[in-house]
Formats: sequence, C-alpha cells, structure tokens
Amino acid sequence: MRVLALLLLCASAFPDASITYNGIRQPDPWPPVRPAVPTREPMPVPYLEEIPDVIPIDTGRQLFVDDFLIEPCTLTRTYHQAVYHPASPVLVPDEPWEMDTESQGFPAPTAMPFSDGVWYDPQDQLFKMWYMGGYVKATCYAQSKDGIYWEKPELDVVPGTNIVQTVGRDSNVIWLDHLDPDPARRFKMVVHELPNPEEVLSVYFSKDGIHWGERVTQTGPAGDRCTAFYNPFRGVWVYSVKDNYYDRRRRYQENADLVAGAPWVLRELPMWVGADRLDPIRPELDIFPQLYNLDAMAYESLMLGFFSIWYGQPEDRPKPNCVCLGFSRDGFHWYRPDRRPFIGVSEKPGDWNWGNVQSVGGGCLVVGDTLYFYVSGRSGVPGKNTKSSGICATGLATLRRDGFVSMDASGEEERIITRMLRFSGKYLFVNVDAPQGELRVEVLDENREPIEPFTYKNCVPLRADSTLEQVHWTSGDDLSSLAGKPVRFRFHLRDGSLYAFWVSPDESGASHGYVAAGGPGFPGPVDTVGKAGRQ
Repeated sequence: MRVLALLLLCASAFPDASITYNGIRQPDPWPPVRPAVPTREPMPVPYLEEIPDVIPIDTGRQLFVDDFLIEPCTLTRTYHQAVYHPASPVLVPDEPWEMDTESQGFPAPTAMPFSDGVWYDPQDQLFKMWYMGGYVKATCYAQSKDGIYWEKPELDVVPGTNIVQTVGRDSNVIWLDHLDPDPARRFKMVVHELPNPEEVLSVYFSKDGIHWGERVTQTGPAGDRCTAFYNPFRGVWVYSVKDNYYDRRRRYQENADLVAGAPWVLRELPMWVGADRLDPIRPELDIFPQLYNLDAMAYESLMLGFFSIWYGQPEDRPKPNCVCLGFSRDGFHWYRPDRRPFIGVSEKPGDWNWGNVQSVGGGCLVVGDTLYFYVSGRSGVPGKNTKSSGICATGLATLRRDGFVSMDASGEEERIITRMLRFSGKYLFVNVDAPQGELRVEVLDENREPIEPFTYKNCVPLRADSTLEQVHWTSGDDLSSLAGKPVRFRFHLRDGSLYAFWVSPDESGASHGYVAAGGPGFPGPVDTVGKAGRQ
C-alpha cells in the first residue's frame, strides 16, 4: 500500500502527464520519433539539453551519473565497474537434465539465466533465481538465503527436478511484480519458446514462480533475444524488441498492461536504440559492435540499462559479449558515458566467463551496502576451433551501493553546487567515502545565498565511509521549513568521494526510491525502511 501511495503522490504532484516525477517534460509525440533508418551516431538525450528550472528530488537517491542535477564543477567524475565475486560461478550445471545438451556439436551443460530473473522475495525471505536448465531446453528454479550459495529444490512440476517450465526456450524474462493486485499474476514470464517458426514471444503468469498457468497471449513477430521490463516511473511495461534487419537494434513497445501491449507489427514499432560509433571495436575482430540485448530496471531515481554488446563472432571462442551500462531519467533516452564493459568477459581460455557474458532480468539486488549483479557466462571449448558455448554457468559481480559514479576531490577542498531543487522531506543524507577527509554541506536560496542555520560554518564536518550517513548542523537538522521551496545544496568535499544525496522524510534515511530486484530488509520494490534495509 505504501508503494501505491507513493505512485499516487507522484501523480498528484504532476497532474500534467507530460511532466515526469523529476520535472522532465516528455517529448510530444511519445514515444519519441527516431530515424526510421538508424545511424551510428550516439542517441541524443534531450533532457540534458533542456534541464527543468526546478528539479523535484522526492523519489530516490540522487546519483551523479550526468550533469542533470549539478552545475559544472572541478571535481573528477569517475565511472566504476563491477567486480566479480570470488565465489563465481555461483551456479553451475550439475544435474542430469542440465548436462545432456549440445551447442555447435559440442557438449554444453547449462545452468545460466539468459535474462530470466534473480529477485529477492520478501514474502519468503529468499533470493530466487530462474535460469536456462540444459541448453535451450527448460526453465529451472534455484533459491538462496544469502545470494551466494544456491540450492536446487526438488519440485512437483517435473517430480524429482527443479524444472518449472518444460517448453524449450531461448531468451526469457521472469518478473516479480509487487504491484499487481491479482496474486495469481505476481510472477510474469515473457519467453521466446522453441520451436518458434513465427518468431513470437509468449506471456505466462504464476502466483509462486513455480506453477505457471496456460499461455496468456503471444506478441507480434520479434527477434530471438527480446526481453521486457517494468518502468514504475511511468507505470508501463516495456518490450525491448530485437530487429535483426538493423544490426540487432531495438524497437520500443510500451503499455500499462503487459498483455495489451503484446500485439504489434514489428516494422510499425518505434525505432529505439542500438550500438553506436562510440562502442569500441575489438581489434582482432575488426567489426562494428551491435546491441545483443537490453535489459532495464528502476534503481533509486533513474533507470539502469544493461547493454549486452556483441563485438563479433570469433571462430575459436564463444562470442565475447560484455555488459555495458546506460542511464535514463525518462525511460527512453539512454546516456552512456562509459563504454568500457561494466561486467566483462575473461580473456583466459576455459574460464567460466570466457565468452558471452549477459545480464539478468531484475538487473541488480541491494544487499546491505553492496549491489549484486548476476550474469551468464560460457566457457567455450578451448583448442577445438569452435564457437561452442561449452559450460554455461552463472556468475556474481558486486559494486558499492550507488557506486556507479563518484565525484572525487583531492586534498584541496572542492565544491559541487546543485541546480535548483525542490523536496518535501526533512533530513539530508549522503553516500560518501571520506574517512581521511571531510564533507560539509550548506543550503542556498535562489540567489545562492546561504540559508540560516544550514550554513557551511554550522555544518558538522562529516568524516566517514558510509553508504547512508546523515548530514548534521549545530543548530538543527530538520529541513522541513524549506520543503516545497526552490533551493540548492553546495557540497564542500576534501580528500574523498561523494556518490549520492537525498532528502528523507524521517531519520531512518529511507529514500523512497526503487531498489531494483530488492534485497534483504526491503518489504517491496521501494526503500521505505532506510537503515533497516542494511541487513
């Protein structure tokens, strides 16, 4: 109910449907018109050219992924990559129904999500994973108490196995939908079934993610690597539709109802996004990259885009696909400032992730102060001059919470000034790493004059390494007297890094932003608990 209340609050705050939760005016028409014949130029991001005069920040932690929130400054912006957990791979094929399969004529034991989904289910207090069991054979289920050590329970769908869907499949997405009022539709599946001569996707519902009903509907024609996701900021389901005719580029389909959005004519769908000239070419392949897949998920105040980039097909290893990252504040336009792999392949033959690293439905999970990213990977068959998948397994990569981007200051104090902001909360929180330095914050009015008592002089120096830390002033911390008024924050940082800031309605530090696929301590898709979510 608290999530529904948040959505209703956003709707009432912006009665004009063309104005988003963060003050961005959506282009008209929507979805935006893109070139019918795509170019290799990077996607323009209109909201970075026409920034709102005042930006509402009541939804989620505010991240520094671009200059939307801040004026140009002298601090260094650093984009960070996830790091593989030493336990990787955390799920490997070891059951008979996962072993007896082939790819390109070679064995391909398989236990990997091909998107599929990894979620934390607060009802059962378990991490839950759906994955491809056996190469393009079936969909299986695993569960975990900590997200690292996984078990494959015996289920009753195929007695004695953990199979939940026996239909042959290629790409698949399973979504834990906290907002659907019908408990029988709590889990949603969008799958490319095999065989599939018409190249369509099928939609299924389930109350528990294990027992799936009859097929609900099928989509219009699409490529084999298509997925779907929910954009809660706009309240729509989005189909990420592959178009093989245009170098695997994506077409866009959205609808408030997943089923109602399924019928389409492929060439009538709006052109969306693909790889572009800024995506680096692997020298040994010398071929222009393509967008193999795009999964997306709401995280805090923005959408994260997981761009699985295809760099070509070598003859002696699996495709060296990597996961790169994009950010969107309107759900359609993607800002991709860092073209390095966010989660990459190993260059060592035979490693579990020697090839074809791709993202997972749900994107990431919030586990205490850490983000968990699950990916698929394929070992190949070294020395066989083949592009066989080899062993297909599941890995885990991690990142500091909000750690996609940091604003870094050296030994000298440097400043960040935000644009004009509006909030309704009371307490300022930050994600900061400055145990040997310090952070101070002051609040400025429309004329850039400090507002008493929230001044630099009154701010208690913050020296900490914390993903959730409250800012204090000697004369009081309650900012509610400024609620609804346009203000700026000026951050003074020395010898440290700043990752995010937000104004919370209470001293728990709850951000009321989205926590992607969830995590221990969170009762749903929104952070309503703050410190209690740092389990």
